[in-house]
Amino acid sequence: MRVFVCVKQVPDTSGKVAVNEDGTLNRASMATIINPDDLSAMEAALQLKDETGCQVTAVTMGPMPAEGMLRELIAMGADDGVLISGREFGGSDTYATSQIIAAALHHLGVGPEDVIFCGRQAIDGDTAQVGPQIAEKLDLPQITYAADVKKEGNVLKVKRLLEDGYMTIEAQTPCLITCVKELNEPRYMTIKGIIECYDKPIEILDYPALQNEPLIDPTTIGLKGSPTNIFRSFTPPQKGAGQMLTGTSQEAVNELVGKLAAKHII
Repeated sequence: MRVFVCVKQVPDTSGKVAVNEDGTLNRASMATIINPDDLSAMEAALQLKDETGCQVTAVTMGPMPAEGMLRELIAMGADDGVLISGREFGGSDTYATSQIIAAALHHLGVGPEDVIFCGRQAIDGDTAQVGPQIAEKLDLPQITYAADVKKEGNVLKVKRLLEDGYMTIEAQTPCLITCVKELNEPRYMTIKGIIECYDKPIEILDYPALQNEPLIDPTTIGLKGSPTNIFRSFTPPQKGAGQMLTGTSQEAVNELVGKLAAKHII
């Protein structure tokens, strides 16, 4: 059994966000983190590894520096990593990204007992589209918004988080599951893992390695092949400092009304 975990390196939203002229994010100039939902997906995979001894493979698509993120995940407990990287893949939207990742997973081989974990969504897009699209392109059953995952033989029993409760669903392997951050508390890297992570293999899949995959179509990958068009993207202006009103509730209300009236807001 092998568990693939699709992860994404995303901009640290607590820092500066830079935008290119074509509307895409200038990721090279921003601090990055591992997408939080993807960390929960990795933890779910590592818990399965603790129970079954399965192989856990971290998979990401991005520029070559994303290898550092894969090393962090290996230090957490993953066995190896796969980096999908090529200039031809740059600027892909969710449709093109899922197509490329699905082609890479097909290239690696998804066996009858294998599972693919993804985070629910990435904080730089919040679309929640890539995981389900990967499942569709690989013709796999999928369960989204997993808040609890249990394996019983070749069946995964998943408690799915809904707006007003939970739904329990079963799926046979191979299948794809997207995880919410409420699923678990991701573990930390270990000292032993940090020391050994640079001895573990990272496989690089570039365009030549995947170009013969049936899912790879040069006209539907990358920025030019993406059907999503960005109308406008910009960095919002920085807001001024707020002001705290002190005193009793009535005093605070009177002061607030006075300030709003002075600015002709009311």
